[in-house]
Amino acid sequence: MARQQNRNSKPARESRPPAFIAWHVDEKGEKKFWTRIGAAWDHKDGEGFTLQLDLVPVNGGRIILRTPREDEEDQAEADQPQTEQEAGA
Repeated sequence: MARQQNRNSKPARESRPPAFIAWHVDEKGEKKFWTRIGAAWDHKDGEGFTLQLDLVPVNGGRIILRTPREDEEDQAEADQPQTEQEAGA
């Protein structure tokens, strides 16, 4: 007898805080728009990261990984992180 699999279920979330937050940065002229799109967790062996994207950008731009800030933990989604000049990107 075949088992039914729920193909629409999301992968299990990590139980520890992420090492990085994934942001999509889209430039329109002089303005840069930052959208939080996911998070990354470091592997226990220190040899890599697991990247979980909640949204995949389809219009180009860049994906930037940044360490989480404490004030972001209190918000469901931050409006913008530091500017690229402050971030050193």
